[in-house]
Amino acid sequence: MELFLDLANNLLKLLDAMSLYVMTGLLIAGVLKQLIPDDFVSSHLGKDSTTSVIKATLFGIPLPVCSCSVIPLAQGLKKEGASKGAVQSFLISTPITGVDSILATFSFFGLIFTVFRVISSVIVAIVVGLIQNFVENKEQEKIKFEEENKPKPAFSAADIYTSGFSVAAPKKQESSSCGCAASSCATQKSFSIKSVFSYAYGTLFSDMAKSLLIGLVLGAAFTTFMPQEYAKLLFDNQILTYFVILIFAMPLYTCATASLPIAAALMLQGMSAGAAFIFLTAGPATSAVTMSVVYKILGRTSLIIYSVTIAIMALIFGFGFDLFLGNIPILNISHEHESVSLISSIASFLMLVLIVYHLFKDKFSKKNNACCSNSSEESSCCSSK
Repeated sequence: MELFLDLANNLLKLLDAMSLYVMTGLLIAGVLKQLIPDDFVSSHLGKDSTTSVIKATLFGIPLPVCSCSVIPLAQGLKKEGASKGAVQSFLISTPITGVDSILATFSFFGLIFTVFRVISSVIVAIVVGLIQNFVENKEQEKIKFEEENKPKPAFSAADIYTSGFSVAAPKKQESSSCGCAASSCATQKSFSIKSVFSYAYGTLFSDMAKSLLIGLVLGAAFTTFMPQEYAKLLFDNQILTYFVILIFAMPLYTCATASLPIAAALMLQGMSAGAAFIFLTAGPATSAVTMSVVYKILGRTSLIIYSVTIAIMALIFGFGFDLFLGNIPILNISHEHESVSLISSIASFLMLVLIVYHLFKDKFSKKNNACCSNSSEESSCCSSK
């Protein structure tokens, strides 16, 4: 019984440490969603290798998108003609450098680690994108060279014309797009407070609710149940810790914000800040879901470049942080009980309510849909609702 009380206490401690910052970050994200045009990114990402990668990385910083909702957005960018490198850079930088993730990182790890995480994540995103576009350009040059050196066919297009056959010129398709003055074009959206809260605490929070709860529970469980002797045995060997954390983090599906309580809990057990950085970089960027999407829309070679480059650079930056900044105390929470402000308590309560609401809302809607499909009577009843 005492262990479960400790588990609940550690869960609330992690919740209190991040709730106010997450709720504030989501509100800012909702405001940004209203201020930034929907086609802001897609209209600026062309096929130029270096420029598109840098733009994709920098544009991803202010966008209010979490690790879950960035995947369909990246798929849309690819369909609209963005380069593979730009898509990969966008996948890395957007969730990690989102305003909610930045504020939540600050709540646990302070200013120095937060700045380091943002800057290093931008560098990782740019490097991955540039390597991808370099490999892609080499492959295109190889394909072009092979096509140019193919043996020419017996009959050319000129032979067809001279032999008496006529070939109709392709008809020029009329553009269906309208000008900016046309009434059918999308009008500029007006700022709406209701839409701010709907997007922040509806759409965005719904995307992260499940993974956020899992992250909080796992963080509390690590803090409560992990034997100190095993933790000390692992974390005393710094290099071994890096690789164990990397292997553990890469397939784990946690968003950039939900992975923070797990990293904080591991640091409370003695893990270094550099290892925490590796976990916070590799976890959100190389989850099994993200890597499957990269494979599907970009191909096997792109997946190898994406995962290997992130892993190597996460190790380099993690080791660099421990080497140069490892002696700086960064963790803002501790095992000891600390008084919590009224505002933090209110934010924690609201965040718990939102988590429960979105989890049960999804379950209820699934159950309702299953109920509706069972009989025509129920179907008509549900449709009337």
